[in-house]
Amino acid sequence: MSICSLAKHVLRLLLTISCFMGFISFTHAQTPSGKTQLQWLGQASFKLTSPGGKNIIIDPWITGGPKAPTIYKKDLSALGKVDFVLVSHGHVDHLGDAPDIAKLNSAVLYGPADMITPLITLGLMPANLTHRFNKSGSILPAQGIKVTAVRADHSSLIVFNNPTTNKNESHPAGEAVGYIIQLENGFKIWHMGDTGLFSDMKFISEYYKPDLVLIPIGGNFTMDPVDAAYAINTLIKPKMVIPIHYNSNPLTKGTLAEFQEAMKSSQTKVIPMVEGQTLEF
Repeated sequence: MSICSLAKHVLRLLLTISCFMGFISFTHAQTPSGKTQLQWLGQASFKLTSPGGKNIIIDPWITGGPKAPTIYKKDLSALGKVDFVLVSHGHVDHLGDAPDIAKLNSAVLYGPADMITPLITLGLMPANLTHRFNKSGSILPAQGIKVTAVRADHSSLIVFNNPTTNKNESHPAGEAVGYIIQLENGFKIWHMGDTGLFSDMKFISEYYKPDLVLIPIGGNFTMDPVDAAYAINTLIKPKMVIPIHYNSNPLTKGTLAEFQEAMKSSQTKVIPMVEGQTLEF
């Protein structure tokens, strides 16, 4: 074999090895071996750590949230590195600390289009740290993670304290949404945000097939425990459900005990959480 032929043979061998190692690397990136960690920060607020190690903050009402863990109320940086932020609508108990967390981490704040726009025009968020999308729209905020905005029956409003007048102003913030969050290993979480009952919950469940549903039960502004149990047992029928959006506001009087009673004959596993608790899935 000539030197030229030998060199070509070695080059082909190196290219083959390189492609094979690249395939292994790609496969590993798409099938991470970690678990999903979910920490309840009170109300509808969660810190979600994906199997691939991405930290997602959802509806963070923390410094003003009465049941948020003290460590985070004192210092938002205690949340650790945040990769991106999701907000379902503009009410203070959902938008909360999202702008501060996003800016602190140079992380993008994702939310309904007509909520994001006033955040920019009011000077609460720089445009480069925001992303606008709407119901049925999907984003790919990190490798292997897909988030789809889905319907929620609720209102949305931003209350802004004008520094010039020192008076509060009310600014329309589009329509509220929920989120289907698909993680690197295929595990799907439906964070419903704030919502009342609507029949298309059945369609959303059948189409997106969430494994875990985070459902509001407090009443007054959202479903109460009986409404929420009907939604789970009749329309959604997921494997697991975590009740949220209760125990933080005297106007939302629905309780965990009432929800558990309404769910006592359900095929869905009810997973109660305590504020600050972290679970693995």
